[in-house]
Parts: sequence; structure tokens; C-alpha cells
Amino acid sequence: VTGSAHAVMTPYWAARLGRDRFTAYQASARGGHLTCQLAGDRVVLGGQCVTVMEGTFFLP
Repeated sequence: VTGSAHAVMTPYWAARLGRDRFTAYQASARGGHLTCQLAGDRVVLGGQCVTVMEGTFFLP
């Protein structure tokens, strides 16, 4: 699944559903199930994963 996409969509769906925790499914070739939780100003994603890319962002 695409964690960065779910991190953006979690606050939206949390507000729409009136819940801070739910499960999601990404219907794609490499799709999968994950848990999504809105924890204050952070999003916590869970599930089985394989790291495909790792990096560091520097913001001015």
C-alpha cells in the first residue's frame, strides 16, 4: 500500500466517519489491508509491510 497517501487520507476519513480509528484496503496490484489511526496531529498506520524506499526530508 502507499503509506504516504493513507497518511493524507486518514484525517479526511476520520472527520467524515466521525471516528479516529478504522481499517482500509488499497485495491491495486500490490494492494493490502492496513489500520489507520488519527492521534492528535499525527497519523499512525499499521499492518504488514516491506520498506521499498527510505529517505530524509529537510525543510527550511
